[in-house]
Amino acid sequence: MIKQIFPFVLLLLIAACTDKAPKEVSSVDPINWNNRKAKVFVTDSLVQGTSYLSVYSEIYSETEHRTHNLTSTISMRNTNSQDTIYLNKAEYFDTHGNSIRTYFDFPIYIKPMETVEIVIDEKDRSGGTGANFLFQWSIKPTSHEPYFEGVMISTSGQQGLSFTTQGRRIE
Repeated sequence: MIKQIFPFVLLLLIAACTDKAPKEVSSVDPINWNNRKAKVFVTDSLVQGTSYLSVYSEIYSETEHRTHNLTSTISMRNTNSQDTIYLNKAEYFDTHGNSIRTYFDFPIYIKPMETVEIVIDEKDRSGGTGANFLFQWSIKPTSHEPYFEGVMISTSGQQGLSFTTQGRRIE
C-alpha cells in the first residue's frame, strides 16, 4: 500500500515546488487596449483635453511611517448616450511625479454609456501616497467630456476602508 501511495505523494511534492510565474502588479491585460484601438483623423474636428485623477496606492495610518496598501479601480466613463469618445493616452505617475507606466499611447474608443477600467493591485505600491493619472482625450464638440473616477479599497479581517476620487480637466 505504501509503495502505491509514495509515487502519488512524490508527484504532489514536485508539483508544489515548481516555480510559478510571478503575477503582474496590475491586472490590466494589454491585449484589451489593442482590441479597443480607434482610428482618429485630424480632419474629424474633435475637441482635445487632458484630465487629472489622484490615486492612492497606499495611505498613512497612525504615523507617517506606517501605511496601508490599497487596491485602486480607475474608471474611465463615457457619459454620452449617443456619441463615442476617444482616450488617446493613460499615464500613471508616482508621488514624486515620475512616470510609472503608460497603459496605452494610442487612441482607444469608449462606446456610449460604457465604462472601461484599470485595476492597480493592492500589492503594487509603486504609486505611493500621492499617485496620479493623466488622461488625454478627444470628443465631438457637442459631446460631454469623459468622466474619470478612482475607487480605492482595502479589507483586512473585519476592517474595511474605501473612498473615491474624481478627475478634473486641466487642459
